[in-house]
Amino acid sequence: MVDQTSGGSGIRSTRAGRSAPALDDIDARIVDELARDGRMSIRTLAERVSISRTNAHSRLDRLLGSGVITGFHARVEPAKAGLGTAALIGLSIEQDTWREVSRRLAEIDSVEHVALVAGEFDIVVRVRTEDNVSLRNLVFDHVQSLPGVRTCHTWLIFDEFEPEHR
Repeated sequence: MVDQTSGGSGIRSTRAGRSAPALDDIDARIVDELARDGRMSIRTLAERVSISRTNAHSRLDRLLGSGVITGFHARVEPAKAGLGTAALIGLSIEQDTWREVSRRLAEIDSVEHVALVAGEFDIVVRVRTEDNVSLRNLVFDHVQSLPGVRTCHTWLIFDEFEPEHR
């Protein structure tokens, strides 16, 4: 959970109704630092959170082993990687088909994110393609035609940004 009360970007260690065990302040700082720069060395991490390298290493191993940290990823500029068109797709699906529809969506290369949501739509999908023609083909040939999909609404994304606190 992002700490928005103190103006920082830290992970809060307490929250009413939380289902996962709370992170202590040091673990939360480790997560914050690695979210900013996942390539930093253990030595740099230890210096930034003011603990020993041994402690930093054991805490990182524990955070990885417990699934708090699930991996380290490169941030790619989609347009420079040839994926200049992005869109959100809202899907209404037939009852009891969300598992199969979600599985099939996850198999489509252009799909970046799938979320089961409450509201007007059942599933919201973020996709990236080379251009508008590729987006049209993706929607008509691969998404809209999935068994269980009743309706499909597509919103073209004009611009995106990451909040600076990340």
